Amino acid sequence: PKLARLAKDAGMDGVVASPKEVGLIREACGSDFLIVTPGVRPSFASQDDQKRVTTPGEAISSGADYLVIGRPISAAADPAEAARLIVEEMQMASSSL
Repeated sequence: PKLARLAKDAGMDGVVASPKEVGLIREACGSDFLIVTPGVRPSFASQDDQKRVTTPGEAISSGADYLVIGRPISAAADPAEAARLIVEEMQMASSSL
């Protein structure tokens, strides 16, 4: 959160941050500061080479604005179905906010 706060103070609109840091950054920088979150893996996907991961629902619940989700969709046997399941998980998290 320290570097995110510095970025906000310097006039940046947001940061790219680990999903494990989203809640702390949101608390430190407020709701108007954008957080882009890579390392998002839905419950049905493997972690691949990502170390600090979270599900789409957890990222949304923590306050992420944008999620970066690549291989769980592009490497899926049925990419359209994988995307549908991810959107469903995100909608469930959004409805509980």
